[in-house]
Amino acid sequence: MTDYLLPFLAAFLCAIVSAWGVGGGTLLLLVMTLFLGVEQETARGINLLFFLPTAASALLCHIKGGYVEKKTFRAAAPFALGAALLGAWAATVLPTQALRKPFGVYLLLSAAGMLWPKKHKKSTS
Repeated sequence: MTDYLLPFLAAFLCAIVSAWGVGGGTLLLLVMTLFLGVEQETARGINLLFFLPTAASALLCHIKGGYVEKKTFRAAAPFALGAALLGAWAATVLPTQALRKPFGVYLLLSAAGMLWPKKHKKSTS
């Protein structure tokens, strides 16, 4: 029973954080690799399975709410798909050690961007 409690609680809390738009999948990835001893490759697959339904439902809610500019979406989608395919290919070809440091740097930069957001200048029009 206790073998399932920590993974369940981690997934549950990360799902809540994802619903807030914070990136719960990334937190889940860290919990799996650092605290649960899950191999990096397995954790990436679980993270992807966690992300896909969350992203799909968020996209549908944003479209329904009118928050998606359809012209921009159509223009960006092919590039996003290409980047996703390139990233998936790189994840299967490159060794895990080669991906850990760049991913760590990405996480640090993302955290810094959240802690110290850019201040936008007010337009004087």
